[in-house]
Amino acid sequence: MTDTHLTAPTRFVTVEGDQLAYRRWGNAAAGGPPLFFLQHFRGGLDHWDPLMTDGLAAGREVILFNGRGVASSTGTPRTRIEAMADDAAAAIRALGLSKVDVLGFSLGGFQAQDLTRRHPDLVRKLMLLGTGPRGGNPDSEPGVLEAAPRPVPTLDDFLYLFFGRSEAAREAGRAFWARRHVRVDQDPPSSPQVIQAQIEANMYYLPKLDAADPFAHLRTITQPTFILNGNVDVMIPTINSFSMAQNIPNAQLFIYPDAGHAAQFQYPERFLRHAIQFLDE
Repeated sequence: MTDTHLTAPTRFVTVEGDQLAYRRWGNAAAGGPPLFFLQHFRGGLDHWDPLMTDGLAAGREVILFNGRGVASSTGTPRTRIEAMADDAAAAIRALGLSKVDVLGFSLGGFQAQDLTRRHPDLVRKLMLLGTGPRGGNPDSEPGVLEAAPRPVPTLDDFLYLFFGRSEAAREAGRAFWARRHVRVDQDPPSSPQVIQAQIEANMYYLPKLDAADPFAHLRTITQPTFILNGNVDVMIPTINSFSMAQNIPNAQLFIYPDAGHAAQFQYPERFLRHAIQFLDE
């Protein structure tokens, strides 16, 4: 039986004595590099959309990954994005891989950028979803600071943080919420220590590296890059996606209408068409 998002077992790779969780499945016979997923703030293996992961797995292997201390992974949670990126690089190498494509969503997009900059030999193509650059515009809506760290997130939190404001957008959000809870053996929630560590990591990511040329570091990313956001992202303002597209030399930008932070979850079929074309071309 071929594994899917709902059946792929949780496995562990050892990095500096800690057991980092991952799930790996898909079409290895296709021959390209696996697509390595880096998740949003406090998110684990089951915060991805099965339509998205299984749709992408039809043409390649996919690897969902939990960083140190996150959800089912052991160890002390990292408080710096660059350390999270180095852990991801170590896990990729420990899995015996010399090249991957990387997909980072939100906080995972921060990690994906640093992984690509710090370990460019590992990354063939880069996908940045609902994210922004180091030193970007930090002006999220005030309600984000209440909803995002809530100990037990609710459906209404997800609809507010991730989706557009129309009833059609909210209905798409409810459909995503149902899909993401179908798997029986769900990854455990991340601890309060993970939440605090990732908040700290985000704070260190806010300052500009160079006040005179704040996005110079993006120009060192030479890999083909796919950037996606909704037209109104209340968490990481959409203008950040334009900043990345303007400064990463080989980037293409997609903005989906009536969408928020998780445009790929609101429009999974549209996203799959765009993502598969990007990865295969």
